[in-house]
Amino acid sequence: MPLSQVRFIHQDEHILLVSKPSMLLSVPGRAEDNRDCLITRLQENGYPEARIVHRLDWETSGLIILARDADTHRELSRQFHDRETEKAYTALCWGQPELDSGRIELPLRYDPPTKPRHVVDHEQGKHALTFWRVLERHAEHCRVELTPITGRSHQLRVHMLAIGHPLLGDGLYAHEQALKAYPRLCLHACMLAFTHPASGERLRFEDPAPF
Repeated sequence: MPLSQVRFIHQDEHILLVSKPSMLLSVPGRAEDNRDCLITRLQENGYPEARIVHRLDWETSGLIILARDADTHRELSRQFHDRETEKAYTALCWGQPELDSGRIELPLRYDPPTKPRHVVDHEQGKHALTFWRVLERHAEHCRVELTPITGRSHQLRVHMLAIGHPLLGDGLYAHEQALKAYPRLCLHACMLAFTHPASGERLRFEDPAPF
């Protein structure tokens, strides 16, 4: 598969920063027909050394950083683990939140009976924290900025659903009106900040949402 849909934001001898399109896996799926993914495309098109550091859901678009050597991979993985990176997402959510900003602190766990969904579970869930703020209000939806402090699977989608504002185009969690409101999941990783493993410089990159 070509790299045509994958946009390069920054690259040097240690890192690759790309913008992943919606509907592309970050890493290969379990099934043989799910081999096409971001890391495979990079490795087969001139970047055989590329190593995945973190992931986005296949429907989510936006910024992903990849390492080009083992030391860089180790250090970037540590920064994500220790929450030294900063991430922000742009999303379109259904309805009108009463406030202009807030925090959602609800524990999440994977829910096998409804896989691949995740659910809020106050007894068995893992701690999850999201900050949100409204950027624009429209008739039936809002543009919001979402800042995850933790990195749970489907965290932003489940947290926004939990406060009554599912994301537009979300085939897993949105109700019918919100699902039909947009042809794709309206969730985009728009900002990523980290410390460059080699230079020690703090870098911040932005990639505007395509919706």
